[in-house]
Amino acid sequence: MAGMEIDLNPVEHITADAIGEPGKRVFYLQGWKDDQTVTLILEKTQLIALVAGIEDFLREIYKKFPDLEQEEGDYQEEKMHIIPPVDPLFRVGELHLGYHLVDDLAVIIAKEMKFGEKDEEDLSVVRFWCTRSQLKALAAWSTEVSSRGRITCLLCGELYNPNETHICIKKNGKKM
Repeated sequence: MAGMEIDLNPVEHITADAIGEPGKRVFYLQGWKDDQTVTLILEKTQLIALVAGIEDFLREIYKKFPDLEQEEGDYQEEKMHIIPPVDPLFRVGELHLGYHLVDDLAVIIAKEMKFGEKDEEDLSVVRFWCTRSQLKALAAWSTEVSSRGRITCLLCGELYNPNETHICIKKNGKKM
């Protein structure tokens, strides 16, 4: 059975979000066009890597095509939260970025994570085609979302929930 391929070309909106308590949050990537909404699960590390990739990717685009106007990536938080129902299509295994100069659209290609004996051709793929400003807004918002979780202890480097007591090994087990 071949995996499905979905092209949202172009998306009306693309966003990422997290649901749950710090340390137990689930991260999502979501885009929609007309009445079609696609939601995918991804790891926090994938979201952080996507942000870094977008920043490098856009720098390369502007370097390669200097005549392109650099767009803003502003966002309004209330519009960046994912919309229900949150019914993920699949868990992301790979993310790729691409650019189509003629249409002036970037694409985020999300490929399903491979589990068990599933063949590569059986994996689903979603392409979120978006403007450069949508891509920048996604990166800026994703940075905000990923920073809202657990914090890192400056002494020991361990992650902890700011709402809970942290027992720091660098302070010989004393509470912080």
